[in-house]
Amino acid sequence: MPLIESTYTSPFGCANGHVQAIVPAVWRRVPSGPMERVRIATPDDDFLDLDIAGRGADRVAIISHGLEGSSRAPYIQGMTRALLKHGWDVGAWNWRGCSGEMNRQLRFYHSGASADLAVVADHVLTRSSWQRVALVGFRLGGNMTLKYLGARGSSVAPRIEAAVAFSVPCDLAASSVRLGHWSNRLYMARFMRTLRRKVAGKAVRYSTEFNTTNLSAMRTFRDFDGRYTAPLHGFAGAEDYWDQCGSIRFLDQIRVRSLWVNASDDPFLAGRYFPTNLVRNHTHLHLKTPRYGGHVGFVTLGSGGEYWSESRAVEFLSS
Repeated sequence: MPLIESTYTSPFGCANGHVQAIVPAVWRRVPSGPMERVRIATPDDDFLDLDIAGRGADRVAIISHGLEGSSRAPYIQGMTRALLKHGWDVGAWNWRGCSGEMNRQLRFYHSGASADLAVVADHVLTRSSWQRVALVGFRLGGNMTLKYLGARGSSVAPRIEAAVAFSVPCDLAASSVRLGHWSNRLYMARFMRTLRRKVAGKAVRYSTEFNTTNLSAMRTFRDFDGRYTAPLHGFAGAEDYWDQCGSIRFLDQIRVRSLWVNASDDPFLAGRYFPTNLVRNHTHLHLKTPRYGGHVGFVTLGSGGEYWSESRAVEFLSS
């Protein structure tokens, strides 16, 4: 049944999308366990850093973080802890420039860079000890995960058996408009602050390619994507980038059993983020739209610190 009824109940005081988005991001602390960092070479002479945790299981989950995140983000560490507890190994990878070290090439990352996810997946698939592989993505990492699966359709490696994606902005153009709303100004300011810092760092190495004039005045994704993301990654402009990289155009081609969870009160999402008509007849993609949960929230009290999203992901991937 592609449309799945949700079992999530928000704790008292957390039945608000903004509260659910802010509380885990600001106050959640998940102790980081031991992780082995592996540097993977890319075909264009760059690198991706993959952090591996596990005890030699025969199955592994590849986790993709969100915009300006990393493998050390609390939501990644929470999912890692839950998967390890239930018999999975984990490979949490960092997008270009997100592992604590600037990447070498002029480009950095974008929400549709599923070719980089493919590099990580190919590396994982070469390790013979892992016979079963799953994908887990959050936010833009969820968009990248769904795009990866849809763009490859039935050609996805058979050992990749399942996927889970949370809080996915599948329509990037609508995401830009939604995050530009006055109610999201604090989130946008935070994103733009870290993105401007990243551009300034790149400009030190590529001074002629990165024009930083009026960089501090940039306030929206339309400004940033039009000036930097699109031209650096071969798109005609911001709209072309959003159109080509939003996973909504690839959903109907997904042929791997996948669970997609977007909370109805997510302050970052609206409209086509809930394509129930498309998913209703989909044989592989299952959609949950809990009433509450915010953006990468799904806060749960008790349960040993395990959030509802983590329990549901483990349940789906292990079934």
